[in-house]
Formats: sequence, C-alpha cells, structure tokens
Amino acid sequence: MRPARGAGPAGAPERVQKVLAQLGLASRREAEAWIRAGRLKVNGTLAVLGMRVGPNDQLRLDGRAVRQQSARAVPVFLCHRSPGEPLLPARTAPAGADPALSSIAARLPRRAGRRFVAISPLPRVDGGLELLTADGAIATRLQRAIRGLEVEYSLRVRGELSTGQQAAIKLGRLDRGSAMDVILLEPSGGEGSNRWYRLIVRGASGNEVRQLIERAAVTVVRVLRTRLGPLSLPRTLARSHWRELSPAELDALLGSPGSGP
Repeated sequence: MRPARGAGPAGAPERVQKVLAQLGLASRREAEAWIRAGRLKVNGTLAVLGMRVGPNDQLRLDGRAVRQQSARAVPVFLCHRSPGEPLLPARTAPAGADPALSSIAARLPRRAGRRFVAISPLPRVDGGLELLTADGAIATRLQRAIRGLEVEYSLRVRGELSTGQQAAIKLGRLDRGSAMDVILLEPSGGEGSNRWYRLIVRGASGNEVRQLIERAAVTVVRVLRTRLGPLSLPRTLARSHWRELSPAELDALLGSPGSGP
C-alpha cells in the first residue's frame, strides 16, 4: 500500500503514529496499537505502520474525524503547582472523585490535547514551575534541552545549614556516584526552625535535588522550582493556575544546548 502524500505538519510528511502523538491523542506506542487493531483510516483506507501523512490527508479514528493542526500550534503550558497537587491524572481515581479536579492537566483546555506529558516533573511533594504539553515531539526536545539549563530552586529546610552541610551540597555528589553542577547556594531568609535557601544547579531533576540535600543530612521541608533557564515562575501566576508559553519563550527553551531537532 502506498503511503499518503502531502506536506506534513512540520513541512514534510510524518509517520501517522507520530502525528497522533503530536496532536496529544496518544503515545506513539498507543497509536501503533490502534493501527494494528484497524481503528485508524487514512483517506478511507486502513492505516499501516510507517504510513506518512500530511495536513491534507483525512484521518479517522473509530470512524470519527481527527482534526490535524500544526505541531507548533499545540501549546506548552507553564503551571504553578502547589506542593502535593497532582500534575497528571491518576490512573485510578477514588470513588466519587470529581475528575475535573483530579489534576492540573485535567483542567487544561480540551483544545490543547487529551494526553499531556510533564517535562522534567518535580516529585509530587514539591511544587513550583512545571511544564505540560500534549505534543510528544516538543516534550522530548524540551526534556533534552532542560538537561543543559540552569535551574533555580527555593529550599525550605529545618534549621540553619552548617558549614559542612553547605560544603557537601556544593560538591553536588549523588548516590549513584555522579555529581551535578551546583552554581549557587545562599541563605534567602527565615528564622527559628525553618530557613530558606536559594539553590541554582545545572540540569538536575527535582528528584536529584532532593537526593543531594538529604545526602547532606538536611531535613527538607519544601522544594519549589522558581526558574528553568530563561523561564521564571511569574509572581502574578497563582498556585494551581497556568498560562501558555509564548512562541518566543518556547524558542528560548528549545534554543538551549542539547535541545536538538
């Protein structure tokens, strides 16, 4: 069977499973399963794995039309997550729970997609700046880009850090023997039993930051991510709220070392 012709969403024909992932309808593996099950048609013909499609091709999933759009038109959301607040929907929800209130992703506009991907998410116990998108390709590029970025955190710890604890944190050593690049660690306020510190590292995940602090025998009360490279958490963005990244903001993130095409 000849693949469908036409210019793809990014200017060239794309594999149909990739297009479905970019539209936020499924992961590539899920899309491949749909194709194998005969659930997807392209221009009235059953799709096959590897088939390439463009914006002029007509896609139908279980008989319903799939509206194509530019991959760039799928938004990336900057979210202000409260510590403990679910970012993505739980696989199973408690009986009687309102799915609209189950997570930040569940409350995003339906036009933005159905299946969201979190980019370098923080542990659920922490909070601050998070990124969500339904575009799998953009999510992959952002994930790679973030590994090369400076990331800033606001840490709330129990008690004042000793000279030895600060030195251990600045070494950046992790449990697996590797080390992260710690650029800055400085006090930023607090008194009594709770103290705040500003931490800037390069490319570390939220889990790694927690691991680093706890390895120094520090009791971590709260970790808040406040900046990802050029992107800062706006003071005007309330907790549990979000906004779309502008094209310039997305370009700044994707233009970072390691983002790649």
